[in-house]
Amino acid sequence: MNPFAHLRSDLPASIVVFFVAVPLCLGIALASGAPLEAGLIAGIVGGLVVGPISGSPLGVSGPAAGLAVIVLTAIKEFGGVEEGFHLFLASVVVAGAIQIVLGLLRGGVVGYFFPSSVIKGMLAGIGVIIVLKQIPHALGHDADPEGDLSFKQPAATAGDETTFSSLTSMVDDLAVGAIIVSVTCLAILILWEVVLTKKFKVCRIIQGPLVAVGFGIGFQVWAQKFSPGLALDPSHLVSVPIYEDFAEVKSSLNHPTLAAFKMSSVWFTGITMAIVASLETLLCVEATDKLDPEKRVTPTNRELVAQGVGNMASGLIGGLPVTQVIVRSSANIQSGGRTKLSAILHGAFILLAVLYLPQILNLVPLAALAAILLVVGYKLAKPSSFVEMYKLGSQQLVPFIVTILGIVFTDLLTGIGLGMAVAIFVILRSHFQNSHFMHIEESGDSSSAHQVRMRLAEEVTFLNKGALLKELSSIPNGSNVLIDATSTIRMDHDALEIIRAFESTAERKGITVERMGHFSPKTATRLPESSAIAMGLKKPSGGQTN
Repeated sequence: MNPFAHLRSDLPASIVVFFVAVPLCLGIALASGAPLEAGLIAGIVGGLVVGPISGSPLGVSGPAAGLAVIVLTAIKEFGGVEEGFHLFLASVVVAGAIQIVLGLLRGGVVGYFFPSSVIKGMLAGIGVIIVLKQIPHALGHDADPEGDLSFKQPAATAGDETTFSSLTSMVDDLAVGAIIVSVTCLAILILWEVVLTKKFKVCRIIQGPLVAVGFGIGFQVWAQKFSPGLALDPSHLVSVPIYEDFAEVKSSLNHPTLAAFKMSSVWFTGITMAIVASLETLLCVEATDKLDPEKRVTPTNRELVAQGVGNMASGLIGGLPVTQVIVRSSANIQSGGRTKLSAILHGAFILLAVLYLPQILNLVPLAALAAILLVVGYKLAKPSSFVEMYKLGSQQLVPFIVTILGIVFTDLLTGIGLGMAVAIFVILRSHFQNSHFMHIEESGDSSSAHQVRMRLAEEVTFLNKGALLKELSSIPNGSNVLIDATSTIRMDHDALEIIRAFESTAERKGITVERMGHFSPKTATRLPESSAIAMGLKKPSGGQTN
């Protein structure tokens, strides 16, 4: 396949992701107590190293907010940035090596065991926290670094503030220029999507977020010359380090020392980061695949290997640990990205901008980026998603809500853990798990269409997602498929989603699909097998033929 086949969509999407990623890379480095260039290096590696190896068509990798506390604690324990950062970098290399091993051992299968309600809760929870975190930035209160998603904000930058206390303290720190920029940029984004893209072809090529960022830069340049009172202070702008030449860039890079790999504390930190980074990546992969309009499936084992190579590269040249991250991935999807070329290009743009255009980057108001992220957050947490989960019943709604509340009031991984615990409890309370949940019957020869009958058991839950997805993916093109749920008493919504996704792509593969029996998350009543008889996969009772 031509890697540039969708360049028309991937290029503008990559530019939007680039503008979103730069302040996030810097903010996560600040929240982690690491040098600012360490965050930028991780962003570059996430695009240029992880991107080509990854099998994720829309996922974007870079430094992750979920690792900030681990990084901050590790750097302090190793002696601080000046004395112990090279030890920490050795831990990043160790984490990468462990992730490669996990991928080769097929550890990515873990990603299939997260229920749909928790993944959707993660998306909605991140959407809610993005909105809450970006409101202060939109009004000029920039105490909390961009990219921080924790309820309690980093003490080094925001005192004892939390997500909600920041919403009240921002009243004492309003900036008129920031408000003008954020309101105007929001108006541009809404007008662009609701009206202009439907009327003008050029507006479908040039993304609204690019116009919003352009306005932010233009406003800052204008205000500096003609209205200094409205011009934003450097604390309200992107702040990329400026280097005089390439030699200075090279001298700013940090490297792990060989002796560091002999320390048990380095290995312990590396193992911890490998586990957390792998979980974050697998969660993001699952969420990104759900957001993908084409419903493509990312190979999770390959993703772990890609992340491992990226972390080894990042650690060797002085960068933070990387994971696939949902904020940048969501921005990529919403900006029209089609293939992983957009993720690769965003890494190249970060590198080029840091080397050659830092002065221009440092004119971008955080308020303009806040407007973009507010739209991203709203789309992740649309009111319709809450209504949809409510209609699916308490087994889907309760884990969904618990996950959202956990993310908002703690952090990403804690929220996911709480949602998982509730989801497992709800499932185990309602039914037992069959040892064999489905049976495959195949027939047909070279002269006839391949006949596949998939017989589902009485209980089909989210624990069966991996096997169900694998079996459906292995069905040959041109087959006639009957999915038999006549024995099914209850089918989990997660399994039903996978079947629906298979049906939506079956026509492109020449596969015909018929259902028989019960396909609803509610209690079943057994249905007649007329469809099976019609397909010739079951003989009528009494030996009669049609």
